[in-house]
Amino acid sequence: MSSAVELLPKEYGYVVLAVVLYTFLNFWMAAQVGRARKRYKVPYPTMYASESENKDANVFNCVQRGHQNSLEMMPMFLVLLVLGGLKHPCISAALGFFFAFTRLLLLQRLRHR
Repeated sequence: MSSAVELLPKEYGYVVLAVVLYTFLNFWMAAQVGRARKRYKVPYPTMYASESENKDANVFNCVQRGHQNSLEMMPMFLVLLVLGGLKHPCISAALGFFFAFTRLLLLQRLRHR
């Protein structure tokens, strides 16, 4: 009887690497939100800053919303990546790396506005 690992394509490790990369990206984004909370003085448990109370509310809200959007997209992204990787592991992994990298670039660009 063969194990489940033997049934996976040999390039499936790239898919796993893309999953790990996206997970680390989310941890990094959470750290960015924590730094923005300190910098713009937005205390917990406030999810979004109010412009009437904080002049930098829009900047903080952009950082917070970027991370929140990433968390909202994560289940669908991971399911499609893992399932697509069963048949086309190299293509799925390449698209996963591309998605994570472009997300990082977009967040960097928003941060330096």
